[in-house]
Amino acid sequence: MTDGVELIPVREMHQFNEGALFDYLTENIDGFKGPLQVSQFQGGQSNPTFLLKTPEREYVMRKKPPGNLLPSAHAVDREYKVISALKDTDVPVPHTYCLCGDDSIIGTAFYIMEKVEGRVLTTPALPGMEPKMRSAIYDSMNDALAKLHNVDIDSVGLTDFGRKGGYLARQVDRWSKQYRASQTHNMESMDNLMKWLPENIPDNDESAIVHGDYRLGNLILHPTEPRVLAVLDWELATIGHPLSDLAYNCMAYHFIHPINGGLVGVDLEKSGIPTEEAYIDAYCKRTERDGIDNWEFYVAFSLFRITAIVQGVYKRGLDGNSSSVVGEEYAQYAKMVADLAWSQCERQ
Repeated sequence: MTDGVELIPVREMHQFNEGALFDYLTENIDGFKGPLQVSQFQGGQSNPTFLLKTPEREYVMRKKPPGNLLPSAHAVDREYKVISALKDTDVPVPHTYCLCGDDSIIGTAFYIMEKVEGRVLTTPALPGMEPKMRSAIYDSMNDALAKLHNVDIDSVGLTDFGRKGGYLARQVDRWSKQYRASQTHNMESMDNLMKWLPENIPDNDESAIVHGDYRLGNLILHPTEPRVLAVLDWELATIGHPLSDLAYNCMAYHFIHPINGGLVGVDLEKSGIPTEEAYIDAYCKRTERDGIDNWEFYVAFSLFRITAIVQGVYKRGLDGNSSSVVGEEYAQYAKMVADLAWSQCERQ
């Protein structure tokens, strides 16, 4: 088992033909042998994820959710492509086995990757640990992100994975549209952000492979050591601005997540967790960057993007298509984050 992740029976809405899956894997994965046991990872709001257990090996399957999906969302083929492309770099990723784009097998597209044994820690404050361990975990998280952003896009075959340049403008437009497509009520702060952000995009246009959801809970750490073994959940990965990834990774410094908590109010010096400034400085050294201008914009943009994502989760929950049960608290959470984002803009 991967510590910190709960397994449940496959939820009714995500059930599929396990016999058809078994036949496909037998044909497409060398050495695959049954019998096959399937269970589902609890949590996660996007692509349902399953543990496939056989007598000799365990695998992980990621698939698209059922139902009507937003355009460009749940792109498991893109996840598979970027993880596979990074296998020969120093970025820690799981080994991939196969991608199936044929909906007739289990109803939606899916891919199979290795099961990496380790710890998934979702609480940024890392309770119950020694300060040195916390410090080393944050340093390893920072290192893995810097390694990703230092990868040469063309040399790993990801030239066509996204457009170079103009990422922030496209993202503001994309998430504004995604938000509108899943909007269930009015949020004045989101209206303000959708006007302000396009008019205040920084001039320093850069391109790198970005993860899109880089946070502690999407990492598998070594079972005992403070070391990242694998970066997971690449659904939002593309060619984009690396500082958007860094700012998103720093979100715990800015607000308290309703489930995972955050670092607001934490005595960072006592805990061993670096300050946001120290974390940014470490990243800058690893990416040979001389500081960051307009940091507030990247923070506001990340908060805006989170709001759009949470609103999408809430809408899918209302429609019965979410991979976890969601409630009204998601709507309140979205408003809280949007208000925080707008307050960042107002201070500039």
